[in-house]
Amino acid sequence: MSITTASPSVPSPSADLPSGRSDLVIVGAGVVGLAHAFEAARRGLTVTVVERDWQPVGASVRNFGHCCITAQRGDLLELAYRSRAGWLEAAKSSGLWAKEAGALVVARSEAELAVLEELREERGADTVRLRAREEVAGELGRGADTGDIVGGAFLPDDLRVNPREAVPDLAAWLSIQPNVTVVWGTNVNGVEEGTVHTGRGPVHGDRILVCVGHDLDRLYPAAAEEHGIERCRLTMARVTAPDAFRTDAAILTATSMLRYDGFTAMPSGPRLREEVIGHSPALLDVVANVMFTRLPDGTVLVGDSHAYGRTTTPFEDEPTARLLLDSAAEVLGAGDLRVTERWQGVYASSGRGPLLVRDTAPGVRAISVTSGVGMTLSFGLAAATFDESLAATA
Repeated sequence: MSITTASPSVPSPSADLPSGRSDLVIVGAGVVGLAHAFEAARRGLTVTVVERDWQPVGASVRNFGHCCITAQRGDLLELAYRSRAGWLEAAKSSGLWAKEAGALVVARSEAELAVLEELREERGADTVRLRAREEVAGELGRGADTGDIVGGAFLPDDLRVNPREAVPDLAAWLSIQPNVTVVWGTNVNGVEEGTVHTGRGPVHGDRILVCVGHDLDRLYPAAAEEHGIERCRLTMARVTAPDAFRTDAAILTATSMLRYDGFTAMPSGPRLREEVIGHSPALLDVVANVMFTRLPDGTVLVGDSHAYGRTTTPFEDEPTARLLLDSAAEVLGAGDLRVTERWQGVYASSGRGPLLVRDTAPGVRAISVTSGVGMTLSFGLAAATFDESLAATA
């Protein structure tokens, strides 16, 4: 089956169900579902994707657009590197924006710098490139104003995508492939061997993947409860950038390092946590990851906090939003950041493991990333699914 590489007109979203049987049916058109659709399509399989909304509106479009490769550890690190290759292949095929822009970790204390130095010792100087304080300040657009910056590290293997466009662009490209059908605006009510039951009728496939993220409990409540899945709510904003801030690298800080095993596993990891507890307890109270990314239009995504529960409140806390904005402005050496948009991100989270992979019936598998790194791992999971190396989780 040939893959279309040109860019003909993209058809309007369709809710028409396929008349026949597909090799693969995917429930969910987020990044995990579409990564699997891309991998299946390039292997020549016939694919049907069923999505309840008329466009991607979930976790896949509400994030920073940062594929956080280097900060992973163990099996997730291997998956992340496989995913990196998949993102670049998808970008080449579909034309979506994916840039090898890396990430810049800003160190503002000796403990923070020690973690980065230890990571360099473990991974190598090509993977973790230490930066002098003047270089870091320059990347942030601060000029000669180094402030409290003591150094940093550039992580060249990290990728950037535009979260507003990457998944919609991939979905649009998939929809014009001869072996792919994307069905929008169609809710799935149940799944059994060989059949996905929707509000518009059944969809049949030899193999079915359920990739619905935190909404797994809508279809498989027992599996979600056994894995301890909760919804993690994020506070996010889009701001106008200081004129001098022009890097496409993702910007990470101390609280970012506390979020990822690649950093926390370093010998100085515990010292860093105690230091942040001492000087920024308010950030830890909201489980903050102070980071930001620049979009191609020059605006900047700033966040984020993390609040957990089976159901998320719709109400945003302004002091939390202000804390994150002030913290980002401090790193940038800027005044108040002008907010143009605010929103709430939601993703699946579990303290029992970073992934849920559950075979729910013969030929039916549910896959959810339960650690907030779906953009990072999606294409790696897809590759592992089709080469049969992705094992079911307990």
